[in-house]
Amino acid sequence: MRLALIVAAAALSLAACSEETEDNAAALAESAGDTVTSAASDTAANAEAAADAVAAAASEAAEDLDEAADTVARKSEAAAEAAERTE
Repeated sequence: MRLALIVAAAALSLAACSEETEDNAAALAESAGDTVTSAASDTAANAEAAADAVAAAASEAAEDLDEAADTVARKSEAAAEAAERTE
């Protein structure tokens, strides 16, 4: 009888330990899932910010090229006019 009680107590202890282990494992899995979700969200936000920065830089570069082309055109016209006056 005493042996049966010891075996029963051990079984209950093991069952409680297993339940606690399962609870801890579930909490760990949930935490890991939250971490992955947060990292994915941060990555998406960073990618969007990078894309916006690239688009802004490309737009600014296009404006700078347009201004440079206008300057070249004006200077070419001025040079052509000066050349005509010296003929």
